Amino acid sequence: MADQEREDLISILANQRDLFRITVRGIDDEQARRRTTASELTLGGLLHHLISCERHWTTVLVERDETAALDPAQFDGEYVMAEGETVAGLLAEWDEVAAATAELIRTVDSLDTSVPTPTAPWSPERIWWTVRYTLLHILREIAHHSGHADIIREELDGANSTYSRIA
Repeated sequence: MADQEREDLISILANQRDLFRITVRGIDDEQARRRTTASELTLGGLLHHLISCERHWTTVLVERDETAALDPAQFDGEYVMAEGETVAGLLAEWDEVAAATAELIRTVDSLDTSVPTPTAPWSPERIWWTVRYTLLHILREIAHHSGHADIIREELDGANSTYSRIA
């Protein structure tokens, strides 16, 4: 079930992921773990979070669980590139998540379908989002954290999504 809106959503998500990829291009695993600002955020941690975030929201779209609740403990380490993780491995994992997201966008019943979101301590009442809104939320997360990544990368070595120093 392909239509232009679905293909546009796939394309804009891919474009935003590509901008983030440009920002992390050429860094090694040690650089990905390095803090460069007052924030605890790192390039590897942001990459880890974006993968987790996209996987979480596409799971919400598939499962449509009206009893789902988030446990804040699940976010421990959310913004950390774990010891065994590598930039290359995380980027490959993101490719898999992105392919699954594209397949979901192409096959989901309707972008207008309302889906229950998990409750959380900061949102105890169940909220329903359309599939479209949830996909746009994923886009917003990637765009939001791409800005953080640009600042972190500029402090790391002067590069960003506009200009990455590649040897």
